[in-house]
This record gives sequence, structure tokens and C-alpha cells, in this order.
Amino acid sequence: MTFPNEKDLKKIRAKLSRVAPSHTLPRNAPKADVIKYKLCEKFVKHILDKKISQAQLARQLHVDPSRINEIVKYRIDLFTVDKLMELAERLELDFRVEVA
Repeated sequence: MTFPNEKDLKKIRAKLSRVAPSHTLPRNAPKADVIKYKLCEKFVKHILDKKISQAQLARQLHVDPSRINEIVKYRIDLFTVDKLMELAERLELDFRVEVA
């Protein structure tokens, strides 16, 4: 993978300027939130690895596209661990849940 050229960077910057930012996880986040955050990461990685759009993933999972958008923006407050795990299992995403 090579670094994008200036033309591509301008397109990316233009797109990013029109969207709400992703949420971050505080250092002292509850374990359930950490699990949800890591599950959201799996969805983002899946989209990037498969080179599919959020809309395509929504169709594949039979969910509203806005729900996928919330996942890729790490809106963990809107999901339960169970729901994210259910969606991940539908995609057969590889994940492990560890609670220490």
C-alpha cells in the first residue's frame, strides 16, 4: 500500500470535513465499553479489508445503514455487547472476548 497522492488526499479531506468524528474511549472506560469498542474496530477493519461500503455492509446484515454508520463511528453508547456480537457473528468475524 502506498501513501495517497495530493489529489486523493484533497478528496479524503473534503469527505472528512463533512462528517461527524469517531468517538474515542477514555482510559478508565468500563470493560463492557472496551469490548464494544473492540467489536466496532472489527467492523471497520472488515469494511476496509473487503473494500465494501457501509451501505453494502448494512444490506449484508439486513440493518439500517445508519446503524452501520454508528458502529464505524464507535457510538458504543447506542449498542449492547450482545447486539454487536450478534452482528459480528453474522459476518463470521474473528473475535475473542477477554475480561481480566
